[in-house]
Amino acid sequence: MLQSFDDGIWIAEGPIAVVAGFRYPTRMAVIRLSDGTLFIWSPVGLSNELRAAVDGLGPVRHIVAPNSLHHLFIGDWQAAYPGAKLYAPPGLRKRRQDLVFDGDLDDDPAPIWSGEIDQVVVRGNAITAEVVFFHRTSRTAIFTDLIQHFEPGWFTGWRALVARLDLMTAPEPTVPRKFRGAFTNRAAARAALRWILAWPVEKVLMAHAAPVETGGHAFIARSFAWLLT
Repeated sequence: MLQSFDDGIWIAEGPIAVVAGFRYPTRMAVIRLSDGTLFIWSPVGLSNELRAAVDGLGPVRHIVAPNSLHHLFIGDWQAAYPGAKLYAPPGLRKRRQDLVFDGDLDDDPAPIWSGEIDQVVVRGNAITAEVVFFHRTSRTAIFTDLIQHFEPGWFTGWRALVARLDLMTAPEPTVPRKFRGAFTNRAAARAALRWILAWPVEKVLMAHAAPVETGGHAFIARSFAWLLT
């Protein structure tokens, strides 16, 4: 359920999420900070097994929704861990007025994790603003929906055709066409991408693609070459 990804960072696969008939696998990340507390990125469905595994790593103190689309389970986690702080990306407070957020995510990391996790908001996209994180110890960049990949056969029927046209089943993970077309402010997006490319990235985690464990910096540059040119 909970798998070690690198020093101080774990991942867990969650249940399938269905959006407009499209099936999406879900993945979360857990980062243990130097004070022993846990940073939960894009939490998936909270089962008893997953909760026991997470509790075995340390106390949950920070729950992060990385964009306005990845919020399905944050309420369950907030209820399970009332001592944790819940952080909202741009646009999510309005969408989830049923929740009480303790902070907002922007380009400046919260002081508690600023020495260990960097972040930048990729703005200018009409679908969602996504907060991309960088775990310094493992040199891991963490994307949510901006980079995706699904194996051939994951989608069937007309959805398989849509996925192919959208580059969701391209030879390697890349930015889907729907997200490319939704960048109404490419200057803002380029500025964020230059920030990301300044990080010494070796690995890349994504919510909807297999992790990239080597050559992460070059991989990100390839994925966004269409934006940089």
